[in-house]
Amino acid sequence: MQPTPSYVIGVDFGSDSVRCLVVRSSDGAEIASAVVAYPRWKTGRYCDPAANRYRQHPLDYIESLENCVRGALAHCDATTRHAIRGISFDTTASTPVLTDRQGTPLALLPRFAEEPDAMFVLWKDHTAIAEADEINAAAHRRQTDPTRYSGGTYSCEWAWAKMLHVLRNTPELRTEAYSWVEHCDWISALLVGDTTPERIARSRCVAGHKAMWHESWGGLPSEDFLEEIDPLLNIFRGHLYRDTATGDRSVGGLCPEWAARLGLQPGIAVGIGAIDCHVGAVGAGIAPGTLVKVIGTSTCDIAVGTYEAVGEHAVRGICGQVDGSVLPGFIGFEAGQAAFGDIYAWLRRVLAWPLRKFVPDEAPELEERILAALTEEAERLPLTADDPVALDWHNGRRTPDADPRMRGVLGGLTLGTSAPALFKSLVEATAFGSRAIHERIAEEGIPVREVVAIGGIARKSPYVMQTMADITGVPIRVLDSDQACALGAAMFASVAAGIHPTVEAAQRAMRPGFSAEYRPDETKKAIYDALYARYRRMTSV
Repeated sequence: MQPTPSYVIGVDFGSDSVRCLVVRSSDGAEIASAVVAYPRWKTGRYCDPAANRYRQHPLDYIESLENCVRGALAHCDATTRHAIRGISFDTTASTPVLTDRQGTPLALLPRFAEEPDAMFVLWKDHTAIAEADEINAAAHRRQTDPTRYSGGTYSCEWAWAKMLHVLRNTPELRTEAYSWVEHCDWISALLVGDTTPERIARSRCVAGHKAMWHESWGGLPSEDFLEEIDPLLNIFRGHLYRDTATGDRSVGGLCPEWAARLGLQPGIAVGIGAIDCHVGAVGAGIAPGTLVKVIGTSTCDIAVGTYEAVGEHAVRGICGQVDGSVLPGFIGFEAGQAAFGDIYAWLRRVLAWPLRKFVPDEAPELEERILAALTEEAERLPLTADDPVALDWHNGRRTPDADPRMRGVLGGLTLGTSAPALFKSLVEATAFGSRAIHERIAEEGIPVREVVAIGGIARKSPYVMQTMADITGVPIRVLDSDQACALGAAMFASVAAGIHPTVEAAQRAMRPGFSAEYRPDETKKAIYDALYARYRRMTSV
């Protein structure tokens, strides 16, 4: 007699939408899925791109989660719905929010319902540059530098800088502010029915990579260090956390209220949640020696190492190394580029300006065709050592050596430089940025024997992927899944529910195969090495 199949749900909260995937736990078969865009975010509410301010209302998360899960379940029969045993999440990070004593995001209080500083501060918000500078200055004065395991630099994209900035910027929030919570921790707490700040289960992944949590100094940075930065941070004294949990843990059972709202059985396991790229790396089958590149609007490069190989070594200039942040029982490493696909989208917007100005009715359809046409023409261009070279820091530099003030550069332009040649130089620039990350990881002794790519660009742009393989000199395999992050969350859910004993066992059972492989073209190596040398000279100016 065959055992009764069991199913799990992985939920992926991206920058623009939430995706839900119903997965059979025995083999990873994708049974049903749904995608729902955040309604307020879609219209640009609460954001100011000119000021690098990007905020999301908690109602966008609540409403979209409910609609997305119900949308996926609508494609499942009753037997499947009743056999779902767990649900887990990934979210962007650092995407924190101020909360009151009950753990309610301040934007859910009537008086702050339209206040952007009371909302979740999205990962790519760069309004806290000054606060990050102050944190770094204070950290580097210390005998034990709290940024030691954050690559030596604390980013304006991370929790402490963001929370200090909103407290300073909107003093009215201070009367209600009691704690702060990351998006992934709040979602899991919401679903088990207890958002009390002192009782929320905190993700090791997001705490270690974005809040300077480390076991060696007792958890979060010391209260006297935070007070040295600004006494305002005393608001959080005693209201945060000491302990964290890895992604394979269950935080409890789905509460009756949310079971009814989602159409699931009460009591099913709710996973701890983690950062989207780290969870996507699990979905891609990450193991020691594998570098997973999550390639979309930005990139995130994820690797893991054994305790024996890493020891006490702190890797320079990356976005953190954290015990158990990716795979429990291994050290997780994060690096990445602050803009990748966003750079191509920038060029498309620039080229489409006359369309929007002069033929507004036709502009949307024509604009959508620009990148495809540029790709077709760029592929035909010859590769020469005199080609234009660009610098991929349009949204600042994340890795190596974070600096959000860095800016993009276009070099070697002539009056003969065409739009396809400009696009080609930007594609090569993003690949050069990837090569710089690979080289830093290798310099720091992290072995990489294979590269696996996931994300929209990896699946949709053979030109970009082949260029990256040619420039990095490393074969790249593309995972055969459009929902790698949601799949990784489903793997974690299967462990949290007790279906698989370990994350590695879940990966072996549930990971899909590969849809493509790109091998370096050795005939282009010498020219790309010369262009890369020019790129590196530009980065040192």
